[in-house]
Amino acid sequence: MGACVKRSLWIFLSLISLAGGCASRQDLAAEIVKARRIGTAGVTRVYPVDTKQAWEISMAVFRWEKTDAVEEHRDENYVITSTGMEMVLYGSVMGVWIEPADTAASKITIIAKRRVEGDRFTRLDAENFYRKFDQGIKILKEGRKLPIASPLDTEKSGL
Repeated sequence: MGACVKRSLWIFLSLISLAGGCASRQDLAAEIVKARRIGTAGVTRVYPVDTKQAWEISMAVFRWEKTDAVEEHRDENYVITSTGMEMVLYGSVMGVWIEPADTAASKITIIAKRRVEGDRFTRLDAENFYRKFDQGIKILKEGRKLPIASPLDTEKSGL
């Protein structure tokens, strides 16, 4: 067998093994919803915004992070979205629950799962979401509208 054929076979087998270990969006979304229902996962923070503002900020964060399609389940107070494979990032799926803590505050719970368990790198995790959510609150408190592009991208371009 020639070196080119061996290399091609090795690349093909490597890609198959990677794809085999990559969970589907639907499977991870179902796991996330199940984990929330039984209360076994999640990172929760309370923010001084009402649920309408929290929902608006959450959708802005997803837009800033360029996530895939967003499934809104307003009747059940949650949103599911994901990021796909990009360069060395395999992506993840995230569920965000937005519930009233009181009349002027919202409880935000995040459950995120990586598509590949050993993947250390992802844009979409609780820490990154909350950092962007904090930026969104700051923007609203300053009386500005939430931008279409990420605030960091806007600052870099001078807009």
